[in-house]
Amino acid sequence: MADDKDARGPQDRARIALGEDYEVDYWTGKFGVSKETLEAAVKAVGNGADAVEQHLKG
Repeated sequence: MADDKDARGPQDRARIALGEDYEVDYWTGKFGVSKETLEAAVKAVGNGADAVEQHLKG
C-alpha cells in the first residue's frame, strides 16, 4: 500500500519520493548522505534512483 507509513523502504525502488519521510530516511541511509545532499542530487538529475546514485558517486 502506497500510504503505509510503517514501510521500511520505498514502494518503487526505482524512484526517490522526497515527499515521504520514510523514503528520505531509506535513501539517505542507503547512499550515506544528508537530506540536503539527496535533495540537491534529485534536483540535479531527477528522481531516478540509479541516476541519483551515479551523481552522488561523482
